[in-house]
Amino acid sequence: MSESKSFEIKVSQLARVEGEGGVWVRVKNGKLDYVEVNIFEPPRFFEAFLRGRPYLEAPDITARICGICPLAYIFAACRAMEKILGIDIPEEIKILRKIAFYGEWIESHVLHFAFLHAPDFLGYHSALEMARDYPDFVRDAIAVRSWGNRAIEIIGGRAIHPIGFRVGGLYRIIRREELEPLARDYDEIRKKGEKLLEFILNLDLPDIEYDMVIMSLKGKKEYPILEGVVANNLGWEFPEDSFEDNIIVEQKKYSTGLHYRLRNGRSYITGPIARFNLNYDLLAPEVKDILEKAGYKAPLKNTYQSIVARAAENLHSIIEIGRLIEEYSEPHAPYIEAVVRAGEAAAIVEAPRGMLYHRYRIDERGRILYANIVPPTTQNYAAMEEDIFKVGDLILSGPPEKAQHIVETTIRNYDPCISCSVHAIKLRIVRE
Repeated sequence: MSESKSFEIKVSQLARVEGEGGVWVRVKNGKLDYVEVNIFEPPRFFEAFLRGRPYLEAPDITARICGICPLAYIFAACRAMEKILGIDIPEEIKILRKIAFYGEWIESHVLHFAFLHAPDFLGYHSALEMARDYPDFVRDAIAVRSWGNRAIEIIGGRAIHPIGFRVGGLYRIIRREELEPLARDYDEIRKKGEKLLEFILNLDLPDIEYDMVIMSLKGKKEYPILEGVVANNLGWEFPEDSFEDNIIVEQKKYSTGLHYRLRNGRSYITGPIARFNLNYDLLAPEVKDILEKAGYKAPLKNTYQSIVARAAENLHSIIEIGRLIEEYSEPHAPYIEAVVRAGEAAAIVEAPRGMLYHRYRIDERGRILYANIVPPTTQNYAAMEEDIFKVGDLILSGPPEKAQHIVETTIRNYDPCISCSVHAIKLRIVRE
């Protein structure tokens, strides 16, 4: 491809991502001239669905936005409503939420790094092809992901769109003995999680470095998952309620998904690589030991290394579930009741793919007057496009099929959650 000065790469349907989107890359005079990540799924209007609904329905309605990470939406909605109503969740209920949420991190992370992303770095078109040569890796991934789903199911009632959580807590008390299946398999699953991380650390990733702005919640005593201040590597720190004051929103004519930037105009990355770099000291020591023996530590310098952050967070999540089960004691009541009052508040939780922001305003009857939901993937769209420019030398250095592969892999670094589907790829190169 290097002999052609001008051409286009069009991936009309991205594969191995959740949803329907494409990529258009234009090269003129031997340089990348234009990049477009076009999202063409129809808008879903969840904020409009919420208006006029009772505040208690927000967690269950918003959970339907995503089948991969419904708990992120449930807990963001719960936390925002609990702030409005002045509900202080007891530690026992926080522990149950964390166990289930770490289970969601596990099922989402393993799905992506083992089945959707690892094939990119091993030269396979699919996980089915990869499984023939790496059966142990695939078996371990299936076992670990099933354990994560089991954590969600035990506490939430079912693994997909769980129904056990509500504003103020849960619908029933979870008995200690109900967590026994997780505890019984913990040692085996932890060993498998270690093997998965070691496998990912041995992948041949592109050896490049570039500047990136990252933003996530920042924890004080533990790795952030349900709460924290918002921070980035530019030195900004602000509370979750100030999120909208620190970002600007763009609407692109080619995308049904909004694009977000910092108020200074810079794109930013949210997700595992951001959390990893900003909270590295809060990872479990056992995880850091494995990473550093392989030559990895914060900061990770390019988004191809996001697969490392995901595998590290996966093992951290397993270890944290084991610790939290030991600490758990049954609450006196399944949830905290509160007197309904008018108010407005926002909450951010760390979905597997990054910061998920919810803001609500309710009236004195508890009816929702306003809602704003900002998923992590919309925050990453601008950075995805800029990333393709940053790896332009890789794109221009080989044949067309390699260029296509690099473009797709660069997008898959973000595990974009457009919706849950997989499609065939059609590529068109136009030479001028």
